[in-house]
Amino acid sequence: MFVHDFLLNSAKRFPDKDVIIHAGERFTYTELLAASCSISNWLLKSNLAPGFRATILTDNPFEYITSYFAILMAGGIAVGMNTQTSDRTLRTIFNDCKPSVMFAHKKFRSYLEKTSDVPFPKIIIINGSQNELPAEDYRKWLNRSQTLTLQSNFTVQAPEITPSSLAQIIYTSGTTASPKGVMLRHSNLVANTNSTIEYLQLSENDRVMAVLPFFYSYGNSILLTHIAVGGSLVVNQNFLYPNVILDQMINEQATGFSGVPSTFSILVNRSNIRNYSFPNLRYITQAGAAMTPKLAHKLEEILPGTQIFIMYGQTEASPRLSFLDPTEIFRKPGSIGKAIPGVTLQLLDESGNPVRPGEVGEIVATGDNIMAGYWGKPDETDKVLLSQGLWTGDLAKMDSEGFLYIVSRKSDMIKSGSHRIAPKEIEDIIHEHEAVHEVAVVGINNELLGEVIKACIVLKTDKKCSTRDIILHCKQNLPTYKIPHQIEFLKELPRTSTGKIIKKNLR
Repeated sequence: MFVHDFLLNSAKRFPDKDVIIHAGERFTYTELLAASCSISNWLLKSNLAPGFRATILTDNPFEYITSYFAILMAGGIAVGMNTQTSDRTLRTIFNDCKPSVMFAHKKFRSYLEKTSDVPFPKIIIINGSQNELPAEDYRKWLNRSQTLTLQSNFTVQAPEITPSSLAQIIYTSGTTASPKGVMLRHSNLVANTNSTIEYLQLSENDRVMAVLPFFYSYGNSILLTHIAVGGSLVVNQNFLYPNVILDQMINEQATGFSGVPSTFSILVNRSNIRNYSFPNLRYITQAGAAMTPKLAHKLEEILPGTQIFIMYGQTEASPRLSFLDPTEIFRKPGSIGKAIPGVTLQLLDESGNPVRPGEVGEIVATGDNIMAGYWGKPDETDKVLLSQGLWTGDLAKMDSEGFLYIVSRKSDMIKSGSHRIAPKEIEDIIHEHEAVHEVAVVGINNELLGEVIKACIVLKTDKKCSTRDIILHCKQNLPTYKIPHQIEFLKELPRTSTGKIIKKNLR
């Protein structure tokens, strides 16, 4: 099976059903498939060899999704690009994956024109640009309308690819280093999509409120799972006005909502969610980083009867690896649960030996969802894909019942004197203070101890708190060597466009 079969199959079953609802527009499965097939046939006529790379740079969901499936149907590799970009970032990715084609929106045209020193992509297909397109010696610019001839015959002459062929390259967010291109096969994405559908019990009746960008692995998973079952995507990826999102969820009868911890922290602390009722909301999912038990409890109070799925994964795993069953959320606070169907998770020490329950080990994953490697980086691939599986870089403990608990990213561990300190425990304790909205703990250089602990804190808008208050709270709940040496209050924490805290900026 191929990833684009999800669209082909659902369009046959639900031709007139809305698949995308965005900014007052609605698109059916038939319209989505027609545009995808048209663009795909145009790509095939361009004589591109199977395995060509095609980048996508747009925040319009219909443009993004049709381009994505068109590339796959033509035997290409889709590369979704972060819309919070710059010409320097574009130049880096162009030089790395060497795309033949790019699909872009006019708002990014100025960035693209500044990359004329890079011989890729050869063709730029731009939407919404009414001005004359530039003339370049090596690069052809086209209006998107030139690739669209909507047709009733939804057929594409499939190229020679197999389920093990690459379908997608997703660039990591680069919170600790330069981004790497994660290579995902059709089989990886199909396996992870089907497994996620199984444990979330998704069906054609589901309508997800999609606030996460589709170029992000979590957003990509939401896109694929709902199209695979014939569901609907209610898309609004602008989270500046959370109450607008809540209104849309009610008006469109959303059954699901997915976010990262900061998404839910904003909803709990900076929206009117307590004044809303969501009779159709069946579930919410959270991934991207750990959710504190305190925040999980608040969500359960605000959304009674709604299933809360705490999930864990990595882009390298397509992306899902584990989930905590909603029935266990208060019996196993802080846990990321157990492996999803089709995945095996082990905790191994540095020598590759299993650790005992209660001991810290690195999470190592095996399954059909595990990536092919990093694009053009065999040495980096060899560091994480070993005989035991994918070494995730995440340190965790397992209890006697097999439930996993993240301790820290291996790279985030603070080495202070003779101690090895996991930031998460300190973050959870500080987050329990009634004035704290968000917190991130890092290690900073110290001549005597190597590193000391620094806590960066964002307060709730209606609360006040001093350094002394935080230190006293920590002294009451933490051993002396885990009490922060420095407290810094910030208006907000630095984040990637996908909501991950950029800890290197806090050190």
